Amino acid sequence: MNRRNFIRNGLYFGTGLALAARGTARRALASSETPRATNIYEGLSPAAARELEEKNLAATTAKVDSLIAHGPFQANWASLDTHHDPEWFRDAKFGIYTHWGPVTVGSSYSPGDAEWYGLQMYTPDHPAFKYHQQTFGDQHKVGFKDIIPRFTGERFDAEAWADSFVRAGAKFAGPVASHHDNFALWNSSLTRWNSVALGPHRDIVGELGRAYRQDGLRYVTTFHHGYAWRYYEPAFNYDAADPQYSDLYTEPHPPGAPPSRHFQDKWLAEVYEVLEEYRPDLIYFDFEFREVITPEYQQKLFATAYDWAALGRREIGVTQKDRGIHEHTGILDFERGREDRVTPYPWLDDTALGPWFYVASEPIKSTTYVIAILADIVAKNGCMMLDIAPMVDGTLPAKSVEVLLGIGAWLQSNGEAIYGTRPWSLYGEGPTKNVAGASFAEEKDKPFSAADVRFTTKGQTLYAILLGWPGKESLITSLPEGKPLWFGRIQQVQMLGVDQPLDWTQNHEGLRVELPQTPPGNHAYVLKIT
Repeated sequence: MNRRNFIRNGLYFGTGLALAARGTARRALASSETPRATNIYEGLSPAAARELEEKNLAATTAKVDSLIAHGPFQANWASLDTHHDPEWFRDAKFGIYTHWGPVTVGSSYSPGDAEWYGLQMYTPDHPAFKYHQQTFGDQHKVGFKDIIPRFTGERFDAEAWADSFVRAGAKFAGPVASHHDNFALWNSSLTRWNSVALGPHRDIVGELGRAYRQDGLRYVTTFHHGYAWRYYEPAFNYDAADPQYSDLYTEPHPPGAPPSRHFQDKWLAEVYEVLEEYRPDLIYFDFEFREVITPEYQQKLFATAYDWAALGRREIGVTQKDRGIHEHTGILDFERGREDRVTPYPWLDDTALGPWFYVASEPIKSTTYVIAILADIVAKNGCMMLDIAPMVDGTLPAKSVEVLLGIGAWLQSNGEAIYGTRPWSLYGEGPTKNVAGASFAEEKDKPFSAADVRFTTKGQTLYAILLGWPGKESLITSLPEGKPLWFGRIQQVQMLGVDQPLDWTQNHEGLRVELPQTPPGNHAYVLKIT
């Protein structure tokens, strides 16, 4: 079973590409090797670690309860409805995040769709099951817990990732802090299964937060560990049956059983720990609200995040995927999908350049396609968060870097039509329409054509983004003569990247613009109408 079917049913620049001079100079001032971090669980027996986990969980849960009791937001939808999402999110438009962790050890070369390796390796009819036995050992003895030490990230360089994402034009970035595998990529006091105690012995969330903020990016941390309760259910037939590992695999339970309060307390406490220690500007949640987490804890989560931000006089955005919850609060997110209309609210499309986790044999999207869907998203009042899948050693795949640099080059010339814009009354025109707003709608996308146009606005300017090169002229039928714009009559039409204004006429058919003989770049072309 793969991710999309389940939901429907129930840089490293070692590739010849130069690092940004800024990043190279900065790293030259640092030591050549990051000091090894330490964690409170190192050297403890499983029993001692579990005792410490429970002690720290009780203390953190008490802090969360006190925060909500004394904060301006209460754990009910009526109170949470008064929260305002941060304005910076509406302006940012484009962000990048990364799926990287122990799953990458298995997903990289396993046959089949192995992005859910921690579940699929325990599923006998999935190719990952036999692959795991042949590569690592029998699941009764060598389970997911035993591949975690192979996640070493020996070439991980947070500043190199930051350099590449800035050059790609991202305005916010961050890691998957904890995926369905329940492994924390930070220096946690709540779980011994973390990246400082095991694997790379690095505080991934902490290092990336410092690097991204140093380069001026807003910081996002994404959380998927609420689904661990379901993810590991097949593992209970194998090594997860041993209760000493229930702090990773969750306490053994029948398939489909509701989550325990203990599990949800720990889920919430880990989010709070990341808020307190790393101060993200945006936190993202996968589909666990729909599938696992109960309404009581959903509301506690939002209250925790909002009260934490209010106490520190910060802004916080929280994204999730349930339209019912969005009626009350938060930023609505679509996984590999987007709205089919202009919305009055900002929203998010989280999509991936290829597979979520690195899979060596899988193709990735082209620069042209990513730019086209970015324009489509922004025209409808959305933002894109693009996933990049690092390799197990911590480097970014060369082909992914090439696409990122292509996006960045386009945004360098055309970013004024993206960043800080607001939608027009029409999102666009042309023959290509995407499926009604839903997750995974991009799977049904048809290629955009030269007749497809997407609109954005800023101040007294209307931007028309041509998603292909029309040839000698472009006819924009949404702008016929006599149709006034909010800034009055059209006075001038320019193309970003072209020095001189363009000749144009307007009649009942629309705005007809004579285009340059040579396209100014690649991928998409922006008319600036004033």
